[in-house]
Amino acid sequence: MKLLDVLAEHPDPVPLKQLATETSLHPSTAHRILGAMTGSGFVERGDAGVYRLGIRLLELGSIVKSRISLRETAMPAMLKLHAATGESVNLGIRAGDEIVYVERTSSGRSSVRVVHIVGARAPLHTTATGKLFLVEDGAQKVKDYARRTGLPASTPTSLTTLQGLEKELEKVRRHGVAFDLDEVENGVRCIAAGIRNDSGELVAGLSLSTPSERFDADWAPLIRETADEISHSLGYIQPPAR
Repeated sequence: MKLLDVLAEHPDPVPLKQLATETSLHPSTAHRILGAMTGSGFVERGDAGVYRLGIRLLELGSIVKSRISLRETAMPAMLKLHAATGESVNLGIRAGDEIVYVERTSSGRSSVRVVHIVGARAPLHTTATGKLFLVEDGAQKVKDYARRTGLPASTPTSLTTLQGLEKELEKVRRHGVAFDLDEVENGVRCIAAGIRNDSGELVAGLSLSTPSERFDADWAPLIRETADEISHSLGYIQPPAR
């Protein structure tokens, strides 16, 4: 396993001596293990005696990916976030110009009705999760969205102008989280962070929804950490910070 980890860290094929040094294995031991893994396709050996990861790992990775369910993968982290905050936690995916909520942990702490029930839909520009996807779209597609939908209001605080939406999306881009402040339903607020798959694609948003009187923006880092945890479980590797 150490050998596989070291090979994964290097983009180019690695000589035996370097592999032995970086894994603290005796060269003969490293050579023997690499020979076995080469025979089974986990490692490939080049003509110059260098090694790289083999195609068998790609085959196994494809099998693992096909068996991963977003909802099943997210639920343990969602339940943990729910236990830490006592508030409703939602999992939303994009469907055209709307967000569809596919999973939810219910709070039960308030009589305030929250629209984020499983199967519910809401426009991208009014939801915290939807704003994450609009940021991902880029400036021109946001303009297209605004022109296509007309940015209809759900409440008096909904964003209804392109200029207002662009200003809001710039904040989302800067902070890595998005907010819905009574924009889908009066008296309900949300914080959302993005979930990415193994190829780095934004596939869902994790959001915490609360009655406005219990809203706490300081939960944002915890929500972002939880979303990152789910992304990691889906195979996403965060690029090194610049």
